Amino acid sequence: MFSAVPSTAATKADRYAELVEQARGLLAGERDRIANAANFSALVYLSLPDLNWAGFYFYDGTELVVGPFQGKPACVRIALDRGVCGAAASQRRTQVVPDVHAFPGHIACDAASRSEIVVPLVHEGALIGVWDVDSPLPGRFDEDDRAGMEALCGVFLASLRE
Repeated sequence: MFSAVPSTAATKADRYAELVEQARGLLAGERDRIANAANFSALVYLSLPDLNWAGFYFYDGTELVVGPFQGKPACVRIALDRGVCGAAASQRRTQVVPDVHAFPGHIACDAASRSEIVVPLVHEGALIGVWDVDSPLPGRFDEDDRAGMEALCGVFLASLRE
């Protein structure tokens, strides 16, 4: 089950694989989206280094609305044509941004954020939202993080089908 103790796994891919297993255990048997999103956010935020925000924005049919998260208070609503979250949602493609200040239309909810990764969440063909993670370090996220975050989001999406 969940452990906030730092992993002893050797590589970043190994750490993500361990985190995926922890997420599976944490979400197993629970179908409530909000409950799972809250626990998922806490798990990732406490398990990965150098994060200052980790959470969900859910699509309400018009725009993205903040959901469960860990970190400082966040922007409540994001249009699909704005920022990194809007780009991930509208393009349905994970966005890895090494320098948020260089991203056109970046929305600065927390001025301390320097890099960001956003994974679109598509369930049964429909956009349900995005998983958004920020770091105060520039260049914090790479292709290993993309693969790991996408695998983690797969666990979250699978919990909606259980």
